[in-house]
Amino acid sequence: MTKVFNNRFWVPIILVILFAVNWAASQFHARVDFTNERRFTLSSATKKLLAKLDAPVTIDIFLKGNYPSGFRQLSSSTNDMLKEFKEVAGKKIQYNFISPDEVMPGTQRAYADTLTSMRMFPINLTSQLKEGQQQQNVYPFALVHYGNKTIPVELYKGKTPLMSFSDINSAEALLEYRLADAVAKISEKEKPVIGYATGNGEPDIGRFNTYDLVENVLKPDYTLFTFNLAAPKFLPVEIKALIIVKPTMSFTDEEKLKLDQYVMNGGKLLVFADRLNAEMDSLQIKNEVTAFDRDLKWNDLFFNYGARINADLLMDLQCDYLPFDVNGNGQFELLPWNYFPVMESKGTHPLNKGLGFVVGRFVNSLDTVEAEGITKTVLLSSSANARTLGSPAVISGAENVNAPQDAKYKKSNVPVAVLLEGKFKSMFANRLSQTMADTLKQNGVSFMPQSISNNKIIVVGDGDMVLNNVVKGNPIPMGMNVYTYGTQAQVPFANKDFLQNCLGYLINENGLSEAKAKDYVVRLLDNKKTAEQKTLWQVINIVMPVLIVLLFAFIFQWLRKRKFTK
Repeated sequence: MTKVFNNRFWVPIILVILFAVNWAASQFHARVDFTNERRFTLSSATKKLLAKLDAPVTIDIFLKGNYPSGFRQLSSSTNDMLKEFKEVAGKKIQYNFISPDEVMPGTQRAYADTLTSMRMFPINLTSQLKEGQQQQNVYPFALVHYGNKTIPVELYKGKTPLMSFSDINSAEALLEYRLADAVAKISEKEKPVIGYATGNGEPDIGRFNTYDLVENVLKPDYTLFTFNLAAPKFLPVEIKALIIVKPTMSFTDEEKLKLDQYVMNGGKLLVFADRLNAEMDSLQIKNEVTAFDRDLKWNDLFFNYGARINADLLMDLQCDYLPFDVNGNGQFELLPWNYFPVMESKGTHPLNKGLGFVVGRFVNSLDTVEAEGITKTVLLSSSANARTLGSPAVISGAENVNAPQDAKYKKSNVPVAVLLEGKFKSMFANRLSQTMADTLKQNGVSFMPQSISNNKIIVVGDGDMVLNNVVKGNPIPMGMNVYTYGTQAQVPFANKDFLQNCLGYLINENGLSEAKAKDYVVRLLDNKKTAEQKTLWQVINIVMPVLIVLLFAFIFQWLRKRKFTK
């Protein structure tokens, strides 16, 4: 009777416990991340962003299909990352993997057509399948939807469609940042304010050559204001960053004071400048032009902050192409044009991590100079085969008819863009005139001899880097070559990515730089050890499990025999 009671008592309790454990497991999840780089742990900024979402965000990923291993791995990693997002945000994050060949609901149009119309162009691959070779268009993109807004995300920005280990690592390491950054931008209530400087010969924001800069970079993500440095009494601190693009007229001391005090009060500067006057228009007319110093009269300002734009032109064997009449008979051929260097980022700074090649037009080199408390980081530099041509530099359209003299291209990693970080000291700390002091006082502005906190400035020795060309009356993306655009020779340079990275790092409203700083390490097998220890590990992985099973079977039979043998 007691035995029956015990069975009736314990069976329901065990069932209740099992039910409770299973319910708890379905509701609460935990995972321990043992990777050194914290690969499977979201950054605190990403968690904070996802936790405060006030409406659902839907993410469509177009990596569904029988793709090569690299893109399948990227698809799997994207799925894992979005699972992590969902763990934090719950039902506020929804995602779908869609084949680009699928037809959009309610239409007869494939998703691929819509992506292409949004300037999300595919990567054309030749894949080896069981059926043989097959041409495939891969769309490594995602669309993030929030309310009635949609923004695209590029998940792969490799320098080649053939994904190497480094390409895969870079794409996977940046997944959290790229997806979280898109969620942050699409869900933000107020856009950060960006200033565009005018008054010193900068291109007007209504011109064709600033179309991509203004319409595709600044306006979508920021509230844009233009500021004539000669007009306002001071630059308001509400401007998160001020961008100065290709000034051609010299700066007065009053204008430099405004820039200086803007920096001292926490404002960020992003400068794209040409020190030498060298233009393709002049070269096409005369076939020869002399590049001379514009004398912008602001070298002392940036020298004080820790950088100097040199009065030279960078020439690089790694460069873009222009058409040349090689034989003088009107037969044009695309040849390298060394004055259009193709630069890359060789560091691991979060700002330029995963960045592709960036092309320049008549670029000036940079030097970093001593500035107390300022950290300098080179963001872009030349290849290992470069040279600099001092001012006045004579540029001739006939130079590339003959092969360049490689022996002259001995300089390597010549800096072109630099990030300055730290507590800046005012250039006017010991030279503020009484007139300047009175002007500041009349406008209720206190002079700041040093920046109120750590600040950031980015200086780039090329004003054309963020401007675009025009083909048949239509603007094309910045960095694109007018002679190769729309052809198989077109190279998708990362000028726009570099600009967006600069602005994002300077402003960093959501603190997502922590997510971007992640790095994935490929831990490859040691071939020598693999060959030496092959037999040992085969025994451990194949024989040992069988021996363990046999051992437990022997122990079980021995215990059973001992128990029931009288």
